[in-house]
Parts: sequence; structure tokens; C-alpha cells
Amino acid sequence: MMTFDASVATEDVSGCEARIAVPVVAAVAVRAAREVPGVVRLEPGLAGLVGSLVRTARQQLKGLDPAPTEGVRVSLDPDRVASLRVEIDLVTSGQDQVASVATRVQRAVAAEVRAATGLPVSSVIVSVLDIELAGLGSR
Repeated sequence: MMTFDASVATEDVSGCEARIAVPVVAAVAVRAAREVPGVVRLEPGLAGLVGSLVRTARQQLKGLDPAPTEGVRVSLDPDRVASLRVEIDLVTSGQDQVASVATRVQRAVAAEVRAATGLPVSSVIVSVLDIELAGLGSR
């Protein structure tokens, strides 16, 4: 049985409980999104930046190397029981079609989170915050 709360996901199988922290899921999503052609970088936004600073400080106090999670937020989907909602803020290359990049990011993140954690992903919401036009001539 899989249960979730605001900070962790747990799975109880034959008396064993596995806990997967939200930052772990976010780090998997970051890795998957960054590997998609056309993604220049992920952007944390103000709320993400504050959360990242707090998480990084807490992990450093514990002597851990913080995993990159900037630009990704993971939460429970309020409309679906035991399912994750992943939100990603990113910048795309001006050489790629934005809608195509966003779709590929959605597919890659959902598949990688499911493969790495076994957790169901109900939605991946991609917000393109900017298109980087550096290096492009006039058309």
C-alpha cells in the first residue's frame, strides 16, 4: 500500500515500509527534464528559490550533498488519490519549438519518476518562462 504526506511518500509491502522524500522525486524530475533536447535550464522562481535555500541549508547541516531540485515542485494531486503532481519551470532554446519541448519534458519526467520510484504521476505541468535566443541570427 502506498501512502503520501506533504513531505514523503511511503510504501508498505509485506511489513516493510519505504519512504521516498519529495526532494528525491524532484531531483529525478530535474535530471529527466535537463536531458530533453531544447531545455536550456530550469528556473526556480521566487518560491522555489526560498524552498531550495532552506532545503540546502538543512541538508548541509546534516552533512549531505543536496540534490538539485531548482525549478521543480512536487505535490500530491488533490484530484487523484495517491498520485503525484510535478510542476516544472524552464527555459527553452530558440532553436526548438516550445510546445514540442514541453511535451517531451512531460513524457520524460512522468516516465523517469515512475521508473525510478514506482510512484504514480498524474500530471506534469511545464511552464516555459523564457526562450533563449542567444546565438540565433535574424530570420
